[in-house]
Amino acid sequence: MTDVLTADQRRKNMKAIRSISKLESIISSKLWNEGYRFRRNTKDLFGKPDISIKKYKIVIFIDSCFWHQCPIHGNTPKTNTEFWKKKLKRNAERDQEVNEYYREKNWYIKRIWEHDVKMDLGNVVEELSEFINLAKKNG
Repeated sequence: MTDVLTADQRRKNMKAIRSISKLESIISSKLWNEGYRFRRNTKDLFGKPDISIKKYKIVIFIDSCFWHQCPIHGNTPKTNTEFWKKKLKRNAERDQEVNEYYREKNWYIKRIWEHDVKMDLGNVVEELSEFINLAKKNG
C-alpha cells in the first residue's frame, strides 16, 4: 500500500509525534511533587524506560493500551491488518525481552497500563511510591 501523504507531509506528521506522552508527564510530575528524583526516557538504558532511577536499579514503563496490546483494551485497526498485527505483536515481544533483561540483571521493573492511570491516577501514584520505596529499602 502506498503512502497517501507526500514525503513533506509525512515528515511533518512524524516530527509532531512526541517521545513523551501526556500520561508520562502526568505521572512523572506527581512523583516529582512527592519528592522522588528520577530520569525520563533514559536513552542509555535498554528499552528506554519512561522513568528510571539508576542508583536503586528502578525502571518504570507506562504502557499505552493500543501500542502494547492491553488484554482489556488492545485492538487491531481494521485497515492494513497484517501490518498492524505484525507490528503490535513485535511490540509485545519486545516488552517481554525488556522485562527479562532487567529481571536477569536484578533491577526492579514496573509496568503501568494506560487505563489504570486514567481510571485512578491517585492509586497509580501510590502504587509507584510503594514500589520505589521498597526498591530503595532493598537496594
